[in-house]
Amino acid sequence: MPSGKRIGIVIPSSNVVIEPLAVQRFGKSNDTVHFSRLGVVAIELNAKSLAQFEMGEQLSAAQKLCDAQVDAIVWGGTSSSWLGIEHDEEYRRFIQQETGISTTTCVLEMNRKLASLSARRISIVTPYTDAVHNRILDNYEELGFPRPTGQNFGGTVSNDFASISSNILKDMVLSVAKNSPDAIMIMCTNLRGAAVAEDLSKQLGLPVIDSAAATLQAGSRLIYQKSPKIQITAEDNFEL
Repeated sequence: MPSGKRIGIVIPSSNVVIEPLAVQRFGKSNDTVHFSRLGVVAIELNAKSLAQFEMGEQLSAAQKLCDAQVDAIVWGGTSSSWLGIEHDEEYRRFIQQETGISTTTCVLEMNRKLASLSARRISIVTPYTDAVHNRILDNYEELGFPRPTGQNFGGTVSNDFASISSNILKDMVLSVAKNSPDAIMIMCTNLRGAAVAEDLSKQLGLPVIDSAAATLQAGSRLIYQKSPKIQITAEDNFEL
Protein backbone atom coordinates (compact mmCIF):
# COMPACT_ATOMS: atom_id res chain seq x y z
CA MET A 1 0.00 0.00 0.00
CA PRO A 2 1.56 3.35 -1.03
CA SER A 3 2.23 5.90 1.68
CA GLY A 4 -0.04 8.93 1.78
CA LYS A 5 0.48 12.53 2.73
CA ARG A 6 0.59 14.07 6.21
CA ILE A 7 -1.75 16.81 7.40
CA GLY A 8 -0.57 18.82 10.40
CA ILE A 9 -3.22 20.53 12.52
CA VAL A 10 -2.68 22.93 15.41
CA ILE A 11 -5.65 22.72 17.76
CA PRO A 12 -6.58 24.52 20.98
CA SER A 13 -5.24 22.57 23.96
CA SER A 14 -8.79 22.15 25.31
CA ASN A 15 -10.14 20.68 22.07
CA VAL A 16 -11.42 17.09 22.29
CA VAL A 17 -13.46 17.00 19.06
CA ILE A 18 -11.15 17.26 16.06
CA GLU A 19 -8.92 14.28 16.82
CA PRO A 20 -11.78 11.73 17.11
CA LEU A 21 -13.35 13.23 13.98
CA ALA A 22 -10.06 12.76 12.14
CA VAL A 23 -9.99 9.10 13.18
CA GLN A 24 -13.50 8.66 11.76
CA ARG A 25 -12.76 10.39 8.49
CA PHE A 26 -9.19 9.25 7.83
CA GLY A 27 -9.33 5.77 9.35
CA LYS A 28 -9.25 4.05 5.95
CA SER A 29 -7.13 6.63 4.18
CA ASN A 30 -3.44 6.46 3.32
CA ASP A 31 -3.23 10.09 4.38
CA THR A 32 -2.63 10.72 8.08
CA VAL A 33 -3.39 13.60 10.44
CA HIS A 34 -0.96 14.84 13.10
CA PHE A 35 -1.60 17.32 15.89
CA SER A 36 0.08 20.03 17.91
CA ARG A 37 -1.63 22.06 20.63
CA LEU A 38 -1.85 25.75 21.44
CA GLY A 39 -2.76 26.64 25.02
CA VAL A 40 -6.40 27.79 24.96
CA VAL A 41 -8.66 27.48 28.01
CA ALA A 42 -11.26 30.28 28.05
CA ILE A 43 -12.82 32.40 25.32
CA GLU A 44 -13.48 35.99 26.32
CA LEU A 45 -12.54 39.44 25.06
CA ASN A 46 -10.20 40.32 27.92
CA ALA A 47 -6.43 40.69 27.55
CA LYS A 48 -5.59 37.33 29.14
CA SER A 49 -7.84 35.42 26.77
CA LEU A 50 -6.72 37.33 23.68
CA ALA A 51 -3.06 36.72 24.58
CA GLN A 52 -3.60 32.98 24.06
CA PHE A 53 -3.47 33.62 20.31
CA GLU A 54 -0.24 35.65 20.22
CA MET A 55 1.64 34.88 17.01
CA GLY A 56 4.82 33.72 18.74
CA GLU A 57 2.88 31.01 20.57
CA GLN A 58 1.15 30.09 17.33
CA LEU A 59 4.51 29.67 15.60
CA SER A 60 5.89 27.50 18.40
CA ALA A 61 2.94 25.11 18.10
CA ALA A 62 3.21 24.99 14.31
CA GLN A 63 6.96 24.39 14.32
CA LYS A 64 6.50 21.19 16.32
CA LEU A 65 4.60 19.77 13.36
CA CYS A 66 7.65 20.33 11.16
CA ASP A 67 9.42 17.54 13.07
CA ALA A 68 6.75 15.19 11.68
CA GLN A 69 7.51 16.43 8.15
CA VAL A 70 3.88 17.26 7.46
CA ASP A 71 2.79 18.36 3.99
CA ALA A 72 0.36 21.03 5.21
CA ILE A 73 -0.41 22.99 8.37
CA VAL A 74 -3.92 24.07 9.40
CA TRP A 75 -4.88 26.19 12.41
CA GLY A 76 -7.91 24.34 13.76
CA GLY A 77 -9.39 27.14 15.82
CA THR A 78 -11.96 29.83 15.07
CA SER A 79 -10.20 32.68 16.89
CA SER A 80 -10.10 35.00 13.87
CA SER A 81 -13.89 35.03 13.79
CA TRP A 82 -13.72 37.37 16.80
CA LEU A 83 -10.12 38.64 16.50
CA GLY A 84 -10.70 39.67 12.88
CA ILE A 85 -9.95 37.79 9.68
CA GLU A 86 -6.69 39.74 9.39
CA HIS A 87 -5.30 37.55 12.18
CA ASP A 88 -5.67 34.39 10.10
CA GLU A 89 -4.36 36.11 6.99
CA GLU A 90 -1.25 37.03 8.97
CA TYR A 91 -1.07 33.50 10.42
CA ARG A 92 -1.12 31.93 6.97
CA ARG A 93 1.60 34.22 5.63
CA PHE A 94 3.80 34.07 8.73
CA ILE A 95 3.63 30.32 9.40
CA GLN A 96 4.15 29.47 5.75
CA GLN A 97 7.12 31.83 5.57
CA GLU A 98 8.72 30.47 8.76
CA THR A 99 8.12 26.76 8.07
CA GLY A 100 8.10 26.55 4.29
CA ILE A 101 4.93 24.42 4.54
CA SER A 102 1.59 25.21 2.87
CA THR A 103 -0.65 26.74 5.53
CA THR A 104 -4.26 27.73 6.01
CA THR A 105 -6.84 27.98 8.80
CA CYS A 106 -10.26 26.75 9.68
CA VAL A 107 -11.93 30.15 9.29
CA LEU A 108 -10.22 30.87 5.97
CA GLU A 109 -11.54 27.53 4.74
CA MET A 110 -15.06 28.31 5.96
CA ASN A 111 -14.89 31.68 4.23
CA ARG A 112 -13.61 29.99 1.07
CA LYS A 113 -16.71 27.80 1.17
CA LEU A 114 -18.98 30.83 1.53
CA ALA A 115 -17.32 32.43 -1.47
CA SER A 116 -17.61 29.26 -3.57
CA LEU A 117 -21.33 29.13 -2.70
CA SER A 118 -21.80 32.84 -3.46
CA ALA A 119 -23.47 32.99 -0.03
CA ARG A 120 -24.42 36.46 1.17
CA ARG A 121 -27.05 35.99 3.87
CA ILE A 122 -25.43 33.92 6.60
CA SER A 123 -26.37 32.72 10.08
CA ILE A 124 -23.81 31.78 12.71
CA VAL A 125 -24.19 29.39 15.67
CA THR A 126 -21.61 29.68 18.47
CA PRO A 127 -21.11 28.46 22.05
CA TYR A 128 -19.69 31.84 23.13
CA THR A 129 -20.77 34.74 25.33
CA ASP A 130 -22.91 37.53 23.95
CA ALA A 131 -19.84 39.77 23.70
CA VAL A 132 -17.77 37.29 21.70
CA HIS A 133 -20.73 36.20 19.57
CA ASN A 134 -21.67 39.77 18.69
CA ARG A 135 -18.05 40.57 17.80
CA ILE A 136 -18.17 37.67 15.33
CA LEU A 137 -21.35 39.06 13.76
CA ASP A 138 -19.71 42.51 13.61
CA ASN A 139 -16.66 41.10 11.84
CA TYR A 140 -18.69 39.32 9.19
CA GLU A 141 -20.75 42.42 8.63
CA GLU A 142 -17.49 44.33 8.13
CA LEU A 143 -16.50 41.73 5.52
CA GLY A 144 -19.47 42.91 3.46
CA PHE A 145 -22.24 40.52 4.46
CA PRO A 146 -25.63 41.89 5.48
CA ARG A 147 -25.84 41.79 9.27
CA PRO A 148 -25.67 38.03 10.01
CA THR A 149 -28.26 36.42 12.22
CA GLY A 150 -27.18 33.94 14.85
CA GLN A 151 -27.63 32.16 18.13
CA ASN A 152 -25.13 31.55 20.94
CA PHE A 153 -24.96 29.29 23.98
CA GLY A 154 -23.24 31.75 26.33
CA GLY A 155 -20.20 29.77 27.54
CA THR A 156 -16.61 30.79 28.28
CA VAL A 157 -14.74 27.56 29.18
CA SER A 158 -13.56 25.95 25.96
CA ASN A 159 -13.55 22.37 27.22
CA ASP A 160 -17.21 22.69 28.19
CA PHE A 161 -18.23 23.37 24.60
CA ALA A 162 -17.70 19.71 23.68
CA SER A 163 -20.40 18.78 26.22
CA ILE A 164 -23.11 20.70 24.38
CA SER A 165 -25.42 18.00 23.09
CA SER A 166 -26.16 17.36 19.45
CA ASN A 167 -29.85 18.00 20.18
CA ILE A 168 -29.07 21.48 21.46
CA LEU A 169 -26.88 22.20 18.45
CA LYS A 170 -29.60 20.90 16.16
CA ASP A 171 -32.18 23.19 17.79
CA MET A 172 -29.84 26.17 17.43
CA VAL A 173 -29.26 25.48 13.75
CA LEU A 174 -32.97 24.96 13.08
CA SER A 175 -33.72 28.22 14.89
CA VAL A 176 -31.40 30.32 12.73
CA ALA A 177 -32.55 28.49 9.59
CA LYS A 178 -35.90 30.26 10.03
CA ASN A 179 -34.14 33.43 8.86
CA SER A 180 -33.67 31.82 5.40
CA PRO A 181 -29.89 32.27 5.15
CA ASP A 182 -27.84 31.15 2.18
CA ALA A 183 -25.58 29.22 4.57
CA ILE A 184 -25.24 28.46 8.27
CA MET A 185 -21.88 28.30 10.06
CA ILE A 186 -21.25 26.29 13.25
CA MET A 187 -18.41 28.40 14.60
CA CYS A 188 -16.25 26.50 17.11
CA THR A 189 -14.06 23.47 16.51
CA ASN A 190 -14.82 22.10 19.98
CA LEU A 191 -18.50 21.67 19.16
CA ARG A 192 -19.66 18.24 18.02
CA GLY A 193 -21.32 19.73 14.99
CA ALA A 194 -20.03 17.66 12.07
CA ALA A 195 -22.81 15.07 12.07
CA VAL A 196 -25.42 17.73 12.87
CA ALA A 197 -24.21 19.81 9.93
CA GLU A 198 -24.28 16.87 7.54
CA ASP A 199 -27.78 15.77 8.56
CA LEU A 200 -29.31 19.26 8.62
CA SER A 201 -27.72 20.24 5.30
CA LYS A 202 -29.74 17.44 3.73
CA GLN A 203 -32.87 18.16 5.75
CA LEU A 204 -32.89 21.92 5.18
CA GLY A 205 -31.54 21.90 1.67
CA LEU A 206 -28.94 24.55 2.49
CA PRO A 207 -25.25 24.38 3.43
CA VAL A 208 -24.46 23.98 7.12
CA ILE A 209 -20.70 24.46 7.48
CA ASP A 210 -19.12 22.90 10.57
CA SER A 211 -15.78 24.32 11.65
CA ALA A 212 -14.22 21.03 12.83
CA ALA A 213 -15.11 19.33 9.56
CA ALA A 214 -13.85 22.37 7.64
CA THR A 215 -10.50 22.07 9.41
CA LEU A 216 -10.00 18.54 8.12
CA GLN A 217 -11.27 19.46 4.66
CA ALA A 218 -8.79 22.35 4.56
CA GLY A 219 -5.93 19.93 5.20
CA SER A 220 -7.10 17.56 2.47
CA ARG A 221 -7.47 20.42 0.02
CA LEU A 222 -4.00 21.77 0.75
CA ILE A 223 -2.14 18.49 0.32
CA TYR A 224 -3.69 17.86 -3.08
CA GLN A 225 -4.74 21.37 -4.16
CA LYS A 226 -7.85 20.02 -5.86
CA SER A 227 -9.84 23.23 -5.39
CA PRO A 228 -9.13 26.83 -6.40
CA LYS A 229 -7.96 29.13 -3.64
CA ILE A 230 -11.07 31.24 -3.12
CA GLN A 231 -10.80 33.33 0.02
CA ILE A 232 -12.78 36.11 1.66
CA THR A 233 -10.44 38.71 3.09
CA ALA A 234 -10.84 41.90 5.05
CA GLU A 235 -10.17 43.88 1.85
CA ASP A 236 -13.03 42.33 -0.11
CA ASN A 237 -16.07 44.57 -0.61
CA PHE A 238 -19.09 42.70 -1.92
CA GLU A 239 -21.78 44.17 -4.10
CA LEU A 240 -24.92 43.21 -2.20
